[in-house]
Amino acid sequence: MVRRPLVYGLDIETDTSDDGLDPRVAPVVTAALSLDTHDEIFSGRETTLLFDLDQRLRSLRTGVLATWNGAAFDLPFLAHRAALHGLDLGLRLRLDPSLRSGRAPLPGHQGSYRGRWHQHAHLDAYRMYRGDGGPAMRVSGPLKSIARLVGLGPGAVDRTRVDDLSREALHAYASSDARLARVLTERRMPGAARFIDRVDPLDDVGAPAIA
Repeated sequence: MVRRPLVYGLDIETDTSDDGLDPRVAPVVTAALSLDTHDEIFSGRETTLLFDLDQRLRSLRTGVLATWNGAAFDLPFLAHRAALHGLDLGLRLRLDPSLRSGRAPLPGHQGSYRGRWHQHAHLDAYRMYRGDGGPAMRVSGPLKSIARLVGLGPGAVDRTRVDDLSREALHAYASSDARLARVLTERRMPGAARFIDRVDPLDDVGAPAIA
């Protein structure tokens, strides 16, 4: 019997008051980590948020860190912000030109990445659902559209205006997306294992070069 790995969902929200898609100018304001028993929120000063998230991931049992488009956005965004602050996270990324996207890469970056964080492998659930040829292919790609298609039915929020949300609403929104990434990945196990990034934790790939 194939043992199912533990899956943790990760999602970040950035400051959209200027350009929330540019890690050179927009800080991370919230990170959510979804476990099978509960969700955890990291917020406050960005350096504290990044450090606390890194330490929490270090403390968890080895598993798979599931994101939605994390190869192109969440992971390089976090690595970029950490590099700007001189923080050495346990996040290791490797640029992979084969991970093609129809959108321009994150500002300051050349493309998408394979990754791992401390002892946890990474799986980009967006790429898994986009590439598996299943019914989710009928949707263009937004996380909540996929979730509604498979019956999870989350509420909708304009992600480009998260700076207008109350603190409570922002936390709920981030935790919802982290939870969806986790649940959507768990639903595809054990077959989802073939989409897990292969990055040697001993490789000194570190954070991506930033421009």
